[in-house]
Amino acid sequence: MGDVKDDLHAKLVEVRGALMSAVEGVSEHDLRRPLTPTGTNLIGLVKHLVGVEHVYLGDSFGRPAPDVLSWVADGSVWDGADMWATADESSDEILALYRRACAHGDETVALLDLDAPGRVPHWNPATADTTLGYLLVRMVGETAQHAGHAEIVRELVDGRTGSDTGTSGTDWPAYVATIEAAARPFAP
Repeated sequence: MGDVKDDLHAKLVEVRGALMSAVEGVSEHDLRRPLTPTGTNLIGLVKHLVGVEHVYLGDSFGRPAPDVLSWVADGSVWDGADMWATADESSDEILALYRRACAHGDETVALLDLDAPGRVPHWNPATADTTLGYLLVRMVGETAQHAGHAEIVRELVDGRTGSDTGTSGTDWPAYVATIEAAARPFAP
């Protein structure tokens, strides 16, 4: 049986990789443009996770990250400014911020035991006390969720998926037609 901390950390590294793979090779416009009715976009997902890494694997353990995030400093994070890039924000810099945030988070994981106490600054004070183990589980879940969003958004951009769909041998148009045919009797 493996070490739980090592296993959780390995999974976090894996889902971070899936996120980064989803943005690889995408044009600047396609990184930024909203592709869902709620504005979900690829660079916004990465930008959001920069802040999540900073808080859960940095600030919560008295280890502020090396970068000050303008959208946190000015409070616009609470208005959704962490979910999209302004024209003045370089996608390359947001990706670099994410890599630095992950490296800082990795240092926190390496330094602390799973039961190391932490405190999430923006949580209700009555429930803000936590542990590295709890926040590591939360980080895996949050990052995996947004990596999945990124894979779907990427598929909307250019059809590329994050899984083995390209090598599965499946006739995707026929597969989709089968699903559509099964849904058709339920159309309004």
